[in-house]
Amino acid sequence: MIAYIIERVIQSLLVLVVVALVSFAVFQFVGDPVQQMIGQDTTPEDVARMRRNLGLDEPFLVQFARFMGNVLQGDFGVSLRTVRPVNELIAERLPATLELSGMAALFALVFAIPLGVFTGLKPQHWLSRAFLALSLVGISLPTFLIGILLILVFGVILGWLPTFGRGDVTRIGFWTTGLMSVSGWKSIILPAVTLGLFQLTLIMRLVRSEMLEVLRTDYIKFARARGLTNRAVHFGHALKNTLIPVITITGLQLGGIIAFAIITETVFQWPGMGLLFLQAVQFADIPVMSTYLLLIALFFVGINLIVDLLYYLVDPRLRADRNALERGV
Repeated sequence: MIAYIIERVIQSLLVLVVVALVSFAVFQFVGDPVQQMIGQDTTPEDVARMRRNLGLDEPFLVQFARFMGNVLQGDFGVSLRTVRPVNELIAERLPATLELSGMAALFALVFAIPLGVFTGLKPQHWLSRAFLALSLVGISLPTFLIGILLILVFGVILGWLPTFGRGDVTRIGFWTTGLMSVSGWKSIILPAVTLGLFQLTLIMRLVRSEMLEVLRTDYIKFARARGLTNRAVHFGHALKNTLIPVITITGLQLGGIIAFAIITETVFQWPGMGLLFLQAVQFADIPVMSTYLLLIALFFVGINLIVDLLYYLVDPRLRADRNALERGV
């Protein structure tokens, strides 16, 4: 087990280095931040001096090596747009993004698994057909359109929920949260539903298909032949084995929620990292863009590592295969 963890950690570190290299290289072609910072009266000498002070006149590999060296020390540089440390900007925006992503993931899981089990156990029921038909909406419509429709219905026409912002925020140490106020809860409902709807429909359909497949296996037939109740068969045997592949997909979707929150944050003007990244792209703020992608990659790699370990613990076949491989069988 320890050898497996060490192997996965090394692979994760290599992935992070590759992501940092690729993102840093791509952002060299986004634009010249100096052109966004100079005025009409700036002389060519001032432009050259500014580029030299920012280190933009150095070769790419030198810039990348300096960036990675600073990252290893916990220093992500200074934003070229706001002239503030990137660490501070990320620390201000990270709680909002994680809070929104967490609520979206909770919304997706709480509804997806029961709906998937129900539609799998009763595929011919009219409610199952209705749920599957509605799930096509979550899969087919783009996120920004779903957000706009929710704003139109619940924010403009009905006036029940706010259409932008985070509401009243409470600071707890370095963390900020809107979940300790009524306006904060109201503000997070629409963006959380918008962000989690696609994941809800995907996980629901996955649970349903896995449930239908498991119910056709021989060991389920044997369990029924032993006289076990439907409840014991469905939830004690079928659901347990259904959730093994669901863990993997759900973990990847959790990373996707954090990464693709950028669209939802833009629609609802949610003050998170996604909105910060868009502003950085418009200004060609390379330190902020590189740090954002590196952080997203870290979330993806971390979640994927946790999912692999859970999968390894849940599925005994993986442990048996690895032990056989280590013994040379």
